[in-house]
Amino acid sequence: MNHRTWRWFHEAWNGGVVLDEGTPLFVQIAEQIADDIAEGSLAEGERVPSTNELAAFYRINPATAAKGINVLTDDGLLEKRRGIGMFVAGGAREKLLTDRRKRFAEQYLEPMLVEARRLGINDESLISLIRGNGHQNGGPAA
Repeated sequence: MNHRTWRWFHEAWNGGVVLDEGTPLFVQIAEQIADDIAEGSLAEGERVPSTNELAAFYRINPATAAKGINVLTDDGLLEKRRGIGMFVAGGAREKLLTDRRKRFAEQYLEPMLVEARRLGINDESLISLIRGNGHQNGGPAA
């Protein structure tokens, strides 16, 4: 395990990474690595932990760890370098951020805008509420 990989495990361990029983393990592995790429703690071109390293760290089957890695590879976020390992692909962070911004807009902004219209909240009042300058009743700040 190289220094960067050890740092990743150390930070994950100290960050209190706990696997959730309600979500498939391979999904959690993929999400953890994707989060690290999005946050910049795993940079483009940097080696990611191997399936065996992940399996040992999380005490899971290596095939489960490999499935999580494969999800990211299929999404174009990781690339295999034969005989060396898996690495964060070029453009992976920007792709992740673009995808997550789009999902954020779909999951949060669009429903919020629909509800604001339903409640008769105009754009100015909505912006004021977002900035934290509005009242709890939805009116503009005095």
